[in-house]
Amino acid sequence: MKIYVCVKQVPDTETKIKLNNDKSFIDTTGIKWVMNPYDEFAVEEALKYKQANAAAQITVVSLGPKKRVTETLRTALAMGADEALLIDAPETLDSLSTAKALAKAIAAEGEPQMIFTGKLAIDDNAASVSQQLAEFLNLPHTTVVSKLTAQGSDVVVEREVEGGRREIVQLTGPAVIGANKGLNQPRYPSLPGIMKAKKKPLKEIELTSLGVSEDDAKLKYSDFELPPEKPPVKIIEGDAGTQAANLAKLLREEAKVI
Repeated sequence: MKIYVCVKQVPDTETKIKLNNDKSFIDTTGIKWVMNPYDEFAVEEALKYKQANAAAQITVVSLGPKKRVTETLRTALAMGADEALLIDAPETLDSLSTAKALAKAIAAEGEPQMIFTGKLAIDDNAASVSQQLAEFLNLPHTTVVSKLTAQGSDVVVEREVEGGRREIVQLTGPAVIGANKGLNQPRYPSLPGIMKAKKKPLKEIELTSLGVSEDDAKLKYSDFELPPEKPPVKIIEGDAGTQAANLAKLLREEAKVI
């Protein structure tokens, strides 16, 4: 049986984002890429899930430009996954085509026992691939999962819902689980794990071999725009009475909140 984990590479949060010359996409030159943080929770939960299913094998799957994806997959292998599947694809592929490609690759590799994803990727916050993947594979799905308990082929999960409340859901596997922060504490790859990861299987697949093309995208970006710069901070000087009067004036005339 196989446990699959879908992971994505995203810009490091410390990276300064710039646009390319025609503002059609971000300028990826010099960007440091890392595994999406929510996907780290997914990898860790898959490793924990395997403890109760020792015969299972963990396959991490990722889609995107080859070099960038390889680094992310090697990180997951170093954490303890058994093998990796790399789908070489352009970085501009939309979420629906991404989910379709992931679903076809997983279906071709063998029936899943469970599939883990992050609840969303922090680069676009779309939070859609996990649900679309479940739909393509005709599997039950739940996301924003903060606690998971395995009960045979079933899993009982807690998920966050509106108003700070929690919902308890029981699913019969195979299912697609979207991991949230707090589900676990992802481990750091150890030095032995990093060395072993270099020898673990990493299979490469061309996007076109899955019957998916960038031309099939339902969502296409026309242009990007950086948010406007924040205005400089104003320092109100004078005694307390003068400061209070000037603050009230600014709130009324500029901020227009009173």
